[in-house]
Amino acid sequence: MGIDLAFLFAIALSYLGLLFVIAWCTERGWLPDRLVRSPLVYSLSLGVYATSWTYYGSVGLADRSGFAFLNIYLGLTGAFILGPYLLRPILRLCREHQLTSIADLLAFRYGGRATGFAVTLFMLIGILPYISLQIRAVTESIQILSQQAPPNLLALVFCAVITIFAILFGARHLTPREKHRGLVVAIAFESAIKLIAMVIAGLFAVTQVFDSPMAMSQWASKQPEMLNALYSPATTGLWPTLLLLSFCAAFTLPRQYHMTFAENETPRHLNTAYWLFPLYLLILNLPIIPILFAGRFLSLPMESDFYVLGMTLTLGREWLAILVFLGGLSAASAMMIVTTLALSSMCMNHFLLPATLATNRPRDFYRRLLWGRRMIITAIIGAGYGFYIIIELQDGLASLGLISFVAAAQLLPGVFGVLFWPRATQAGFITGLTAGSCVWFLLLILPLIDSRIVPTEWVAPGIDIWTLTTFCTLSINAFLFIVGSLLSQPTDEELAAAQAANEHSALTASGATIAQSVVHYRYALRQALGGRVARDEIDRALQETGIRKDETRRSELRVLHDRLERNLTGLLGPTLAREILRRQPGSHEGLLSNTLDARMLERRLQSSREQMRGLTKQIDDLRQYLQDVLRQLPLGVCSISANGQIYIWNSAMHKLTGIDERDAYDKPLDQLQAPWGLLLSNFALSSDKHQIRRKAFPGDRPVTINLHKADIGADIGMPIGQADALVGQVILMEDRTELDTLEAELAHSERLASIGRLAAGVAHEIGNPLTGIASIAQNLHYEVSDNESAPVIREQTDDILTQVGRINSIVRSLLTFSHADAVTDTPYEVVDVTQRVNEAVRLIKLSPDLRRLSIQTSMPESVLVYGDANLLMQVFVNLVNNACDASPDGATIHVQGFIHDNELTVETIDEGSGVSPEAREQMFEPFFTTKAVGQGTGLGLSLAYSIVANHKGRLRIGDSEQGTRMIVTLPLYNAAS
Repeated sequence: MGIDLAFLFAIALSYLGLLFVIAWCTERGWLPDRLVRSPLVYSLSLGVYATSWTYYGSVGLADRSGFAFLNIYLGLTGAFILGPYLLRPILRLCREHQLTSIADLLAFRYGGRATGFAVTLFMLIGILPYISLQIRAVTESIQILSQQAPPNLLALVFCAVITIFAILFGARHLTPREKHRGLVVAIAFESAIKLIAMVIAGLFAVTQVFDSPMAMSQWASKQPEMLNALYSPATTGLWPTLLLLSFCAAFTLPRQYHMTFAENETPRHLNTAYWLFPLYLLILNLPIIPILFAGRFLSLPMESDFYVLGMTLTLGREWLAILVFLGGLSAASAMMIVTTLALSSMCMNHFLLPATLATNRPRDFYRRLLWGRRMIITAIIGAGYGFYIIIELQDGLASLGLISFVAAAQLLPGVFGVLFWPRATQAGFITGLTAGSCVWFLLLILPLIDSRIVPTEWVAPGIDIWTLTTFCTLSINAFLFIVGSLLSQPTDEELAAAQAANEHSALTASGATIAQSVVHYRYALRQALGGRVARDEIDRALQETGIRKDETRRSELRVLHDRLERNLTGLLGPTLAREILRRQPGSHEGLLSNTLDARMLERRLQSSREQMRGLTKQIDDLRQYLQDVLRQLPLGVCSISANGQIYIWNSAMHKLTGIDERDAYDKPLDQLQAPWGLLLSNFALSSDKHQIRRKAFPGDRPVTINLHKADIGADIGMPIGQADALVGQVILMEDRTELDTLEAELAHSERLASIGRLAAGVAHEIGNPLTGIASIAQNLHYEVSDNESAPVIREQTDDILTQVGRINSIVRSLLTFSHADAVTDTPYEVVDVTQRVNEAVRLIKLSPDLRRLSIQTSMPESVLVYGDANLLMQVFVNLVNNACDASPDGATIHVQGFIHDNELTVETIDEGSGVSPEAREQMFEPFFTTKAVGQGTGLGLSLAYSIVANHKGRLRIGDSEQGTRMIVTLPLYNAAS
């Protein structure tokens, strides 16, 4: 008794809905990122390889071809064993150049629209039998379970449902270029369901049909003919044929390429897949023989392809039948969804977009791209349904799968040319592919449609059709591929692509046309794709590369060109991406195509560090270390090419000049901002190897630098083949501004010390005779007799005493200045600065000459500092006295104080004419004065400066709208310290 059809339909629809919910939750970030991005999920997603052919058809293939069915998985295992040399280079190309399909890969290497068109057309035809296989498998499984449904109607309904889910899984977003994380997780979930269902079915066959493994073995030993049939195909030509076909399928089938390369987010996950995915296939195939034995034992009345379903129904296990059905639905739906997404991308890039962009400029390009993909998905599944209707279904499921495997194998010569033969050309590839595909169509497709057209038993009696077709197609394909490539010359574009395909090459494959500015790229994209797309793509590339919109340097534009080409390749395919970027006006034809661009080299090395290993990794680590040393070197380093363009500009140069590395890179020296452009370019052109104590004025403060230069052995900007040509230069720049300042301060200190010693000696030598002169003058003043000349003599002696007093004042100042550094030896005490300031003002007001001025004070109440009270009062007396001397009659002198940040600030402000900028620089120098000759020694401010400094304070000249503002700052007294 069968299962109700409506129930089966509800189960199937619910299961597909569950898959969509899983994908949707993944894209919304509701599932743990650690799980979503794990190597386990990635490896399980590769299980899309196991279609309904594997799930149902492997039992039928084992029935007809014995253990040869294992080769479908052993060949793929061999491809993964060779993964580091086969799969990883393809993954690198796919990631670096945004090659989202096998057609993009081959069109990238064998440039031109013809390559992408031919590959897409052939794959579209070649995969249709595979799609029809999935439709047939699901349709017949439902028929077996329900025993009532018409097959064509079931097939149509299934195709409609899969079309909807394929669009939901892969064509919902406006940016089809992005990764489909939700799809990957959903496919991984389906792979797990397939594995669980098949393993449970195998265990059921062993334990429920035969009771035990021993019973199954005993039954099989009594079937010698069956055992001989299992082993005999291993000695025929089918064995190596299946090995080769499955080996090719690992990287040429569109769905396998899509999941292995296009959806890979973390390259290191491929390392896990090398062993985990073959292990998955091994476990999946362990139940095949037990299920075959169970079907034979039960004498099931159906094709051996569906023994797994018949076994569960015969024994009345409906729950297991539904589980097995869901496993088969998983296998078929995963294959159809991923295949249609991969083929839709190929058709968009190589069929629809070239025709659309050639005829009009779409207004809403992204939306049209998305709807175009949806229509193509519908058309592909519809074509698969049409193929299902018209073909003769006389063979098993495996036959349809092998037809597509042979078709995919026709891409093998082209892929090997991508990886291992730089001399291969587009002409050779298309010639070989065309010939191989014609033979494939003649020997496999026509007999499938009508066996009377080409009776295969007449072609090669005694040889199975799969071995014959595989040998003929690949032999003709490879022969014409080699001959055609040798007879034709590769274009510059093909040579550049071949160089990019080399794992050790850091050069871009884009070639030859670099625009003069970002505006030109925007114009080219706007002409082809419309304003919105042009803006979005340019902004995206600028953000990814960190390049400014006004950039005009060739090397930076080369980086931008490379990034634009990769991004557009992911959106449009490599052919259209190149054609669009060639359209910009004002381009440099052939620019940099044969040169090693240092910035490009560095970015490529950084992006490929994960793939380095062994000696290559050690060399790159050393390169990175030396680069860091050069970048952090405290000396400025600038390397220039023979034509004066900058290639190295380290962080010390940035610090010295204020010019960032990005702004300096690739610029001629003379285009640097002043004064560095003229200074460095003149030095580079001069015959001098060293220039010492050069002055530069980049701002308000002059700097002093030493310059050194040397020739370097090979110019990194020269063509590769001319490494011994004209050399470049390396320039070292040393900043000695601080050193000169320290030397000047040291010389100044020594000069002051010398002046102090001189002052002490002069004061001592003058003091002795001065005392004698004063004594004689006083004696003369008192001893002169009262005569007519006595008043005159007394007046003259008074003048002598006055001048002696002035000389004595100067001598005391000299002595005080000479001992200024010794004030720290005087015991300090807590001093009330407010009291000292008020006392200083009171003393000054006693002078009759100062009664014409007004002195106003505004000080905080009782401010304490730690120091010498007399010396501090001397400072304030000096400052207030100078303010009085500088102010005109009737002026007001302001003395004000305030506290801020645990410091006391006292300001003395006069209403004089102020201090000139030239005088400001010398105000605190000893013996410098702005007063008239004879009115000052020039030692007062110098002495005040020394006293304040010894009190850990600061004395400076502040800004003032009128007059002069002298500012004294002293630290407040802190009892705790």
